[in-house]
Amino acid sequence: MSATYVVRDSMTMLRRNLRHLSRYPSLALMLIAIPIGSLLLFVYVFGGTLGAGLPVDGGGSRADYLNYLVPGIWIMTVSSVANGTAVAVAIDQTGGMFARFRTMDVARVSVLTGHVLGAVIRTVLALSVMIVFAVLLGFRSGASVAGWLGAAGLALLLAFSFTWLTVAMGLAAGSIETASNTPLVLMVLPVVSSGFVPTEQMPAGLRHFAEHQPFTPIIETLRALTSGAPVGSEGWLAIGWCVVIGVAGYLWSRRELAKVPAR
Repeated sequence: MSATYVVRDSMTMLRRNLRHLSRYPSLALMLIAIPIGSLLLFVYVFGGTLGAGLPVDGGGSRADYLNYLVPGIWIMTVSSVANGTAVAVAIDQTGGMFARFRTMDVARVSVLTGHVLGAVIRTVLALSVMIVFAVLLGFRSGASVAGWLGAAGLALLLAFSFTWLTVAMGLAAGSIETASNTPLVLMVLPVVSSGFVPTEQMPAGLRHFAEHQPFTPIIETLRALTSGAPVGSEGWLAIGWCVVIGVAGYLWSRRELAKVPAR
C-alpha cells in the first residue's frame, strides 16, 4: 500500500477521533481541568513550603516555585492525555473495532495513527490552556522565541512518543480497566524526578533513581528552554529518551495489532 493511501486513511481515522472529542465535551474539560487543578494545588497549597527549599539565595518564594513547577506540570499533562489514549484504544479493541477495520481496505497502521495524532492535538489544547493559566498565576519566562519553539517541539515529541507507548499498552491490556491502570506509571514517575522538588533534596538512593530516569532530563531541558538558561547535554539526552520510547511503543503497537483477528 502506497504512502498516499496510508496518509489518507490516517486522516480519516484522525477525523473519527476528533468527532469523538466533539461529541463528548466533558473529555476536553477534563484535559483542561487536570493541569489547572495541579497548578492550583501545588502553588497555593504546597508552594510556600516547597518554594522556600529551592536552591536560590535566601530561599525561594511561591512565585519562584511556580516558575520551577511549570515544566513538571507540562509532563503531567502530556502523560494524562496519553493515559486517556490507552483507554480509547482499549475500547476499540474490546468493542471489536480493530477486528472490523482489518476486514476493510484500510491501512492497518492508520487505525493506530489516528489515535496518536488525535492525542497530540488534545495535548496541544491542554498545554496551551495550562500555559495561559500559569501566566495568569504569575509565571514569567526569560526565554527567547527560539527557546519557546524548542520547548514546544520537545513537548510535541514527548506527546508523540508517550502516546505510541500507551497505544501499545491499550492494545495489550485486554480490558478497559487494565488499560486505565497500566499507564499510571507515566503519572507517578514525574513525581519521582526533578519536576516538583530538586533531586538534591532526596535521599541518596531515591536521588540516584530520579537523576537517571527518563523524565528528569526532559523536565530539566524544558526548564532551561523556558527560562532562557543553557540546555547543555541534557537536551540530547531528553531527545534520545523520547526517540527510544517512541520507537519501542510503535514496534510494540504494530506487534499487538497484528495479533488482532479479523472478523
